[in-house]
Amino acid sequence: MHSKFIQAGGVRTHYLEAGEGDPLVLVHGGGAGADSRGNWGATIAHFSRTRRVIAPDMIGFGLTDKPDPAGYLYDQSGRNRHMADFLDAMGLVGVDIVGNSMGGATAIGVALDRPDLIGRMVLMGSAGLPIPEKPSPQLMHNLQYDFTVEGMRRVIGGLTAPGFVPTDEMVRYRFDIVDDPASRAALAAINAETRKGTLNYAEEQLRTIKQPVLVVNGKEDGVSILPRAYRFLELLENSWGYIVPHCGHWAMIEAPDDFNAAVERFLTREV
Repeated sequence: MHSKFIQAGGVRTHYLEAGEGDPLVLVHGGGAGADSRGNWGATIAHFSRTRRVIAPDMIGFGLTDKPDPAGYLYDQSGRNRHMADFLDAMGLVGVDIVGNSMGGATAIGVALDRPDLIGRMVLMGSAGLPIPEKPSPQLMHNLQYDFTVEGMRRVIGGLTAPGFVPTDEMVRYRFDIVDDPASRAALAAINAETRKGTLNYAEEQLRTIKQPVLVVNGKEDGVSILPRAYRFLELLENSWGYIVPHCGHWAMIEAPDDFNAAVERFLTREV
């Protein structure tokens, strides 16, 4: 797995790359300490056996640039533009993409704005619809993150099913990656926009998406709850659903074998 940088729309963008073959793009979720490595390490190892896997850090996250919020609006439209710029810079067209949470909303945004860039799409615990109407208690651990180690444990607890025990290494990694002034400022700005509901799309917009879509959701996901997944399935014409039991918002971490198998079946099936 190689760590690389590329200019995408004037943004120095970090990404991980591994493997050879048809490209597969993985887009991490939002929240405190999120980045491509923390979200997708095991997923990259699995799919890079047969695919060229590319996992970027979204603008404001990980090692990608974090513009000063005084002059940059960290809204969903900005993430969509940055991701489209990244795919253009990488020379990717009609690429298969997997998005978790905010990364799912970003994949949706690119599919709406630049449908030529997206092939098959996997939405895992995806944002993009106002269900529930208000941030859940689990999501509030993220939106009210206090930049402490114990606060990070609460964030992870809100993102996972009861009984999931994060390693000290996981907690420390996510804590460290957001523990600098630029990351703190970007996260505060991102969370402020998230509270406004700017990750959501109109249902009529979603009905226009024609790409094959797999909707994956943890049965115990308290952030992106099951009714949202079901509504995605109703609105997206060419969609399949896969619900993972005993799993929260992080199917790729909580149930990696199950998640990888479901995604692999979808990406290789005749559609």
